[in-house]
Amino acid sequence: MQIGVPRERWPGEARVALVPASVKKLISVGFSIGIESGAGLASGFSDEAYSEVGATVQADRAAILSDSDIVLRVRRPEIDEVSTLRTEAIHISFLDPFNEKELVSEMAKSGVTSVSMEMIPRSTRAQKMDALSSQANLAGYVTVIQAAYHSKKIFPMMMTPSGTIRPARVFVIGAGVAGLQAIATAKRLGARVDAFDTRPVVAEQVRSLGAKFVEIDLGEVGQTEQGYAKALTPEQIELQKEGQKKVIAASDVVITTAQLFGRPAPRIVTRDMVLGMQPGSVVIDMAVETGGNVEGSVLNEIVDVEGVKIIGQGNLPSEVSRNASEMYSNNLTALIGEFWDAESKRLELNPEDEIVQAAVITRGGTIVNDTIAQLHS
Repeated sequence: MQIGVPRERWPGEARVALVPASVKKLISVGFSIGIESGAGLASGFSDEAYSEVGATVQADRAAILSDSDIVLRVRRPEIDEVSTLRTEAIHISFLDPFNEKELVSEMAKSGVTSVSMEMIPRSTRAQKMDALSSQANLAGYVTVIQAAYHSKKIFPMMMTPSGTIRPARVFVIGAGVAGLQAIATAKRLGARVDAFDTRPVVAEQVRSLGAKFVEIDLGEVGQTEQGYAKALTPEQIELQKEGQKKVIAASDVVITTAQLFGRPAPRIVTRDMVLGMQPGSVVIDMAVETGGNVEGSVLNEIVDVEGVKIIGQGNLPSEVSRNASEMYSNNLTALIGEFWDAESKRLELNPEDEIVQAAVITRGGTIVNDTIAQLHS
């Protein structure tokens, strides 16, 4: 089977779907692989590096798309490129299927089998394919590095001849994959870290990283079967805001990570909370791409609110694109390896398989994912 990897065209996207090490592994089990020229340059992978492991590097993007049985990308395709794919081709990428209704419809009409990496279930078996988690892990790291750069204070405590410098106070809201990595990175840099999550079950994980878990009584809360936080009621959101206000005011850095899968991010930090922080403080809104947790955050901008910086940069994993590409490439390779039938030399996506049922969106001319199909009914 032929795998095609086009160069990413999304503005600011530096990642690539396959790195040379993965290309070598896939070729060894029988795949042929075509890479669009320049696809890996932004992540530090030259065309020569792909050629050396057996890939065919070519400039003809349309040929790569039309000749491939499997197309691998980071970002979703442009709608006008869907018709370029061969009928019954398998397309694997982040698709944002909850919001990209027109794209999903077009992929169904074209007969493409589309796999959405956002929809890989959180299970033990699927862990090696969980691209959302691998990328969120890196995003959590990047936020802390950005905060340290923009903060007017150093993170660690220092004892100097002219006095002791107290450690910076960092408050992380949301202790999912990204939040836990942010906590761990801030602690490594020497900060004093507080954290909050609507799921009390993660309190022990927060404490195990050396941070203090902020207790806010929200009443009955929980998490989904996939481990995501459940949406709060308006009353619970107000309780959360009130409980966070004092911690935010005492913090030098606030990092918000709260996102609801397939829905707009909840607004949990208001302008008055930001105004309560000391000038020179930093707020980083990791959810800015889905609407934002912080009032006043703007995608890909730094907003100054009376001396407090609100940073709303999107596509955080792309800031460390080499490692992000390696991790995403490993996720894709694991997915292909899980369903590769060596005897028939085909990718067998069994409709009865739980991972297939969750992640395959379109197939055979129809939308086959029940959740996404309901949005189109």
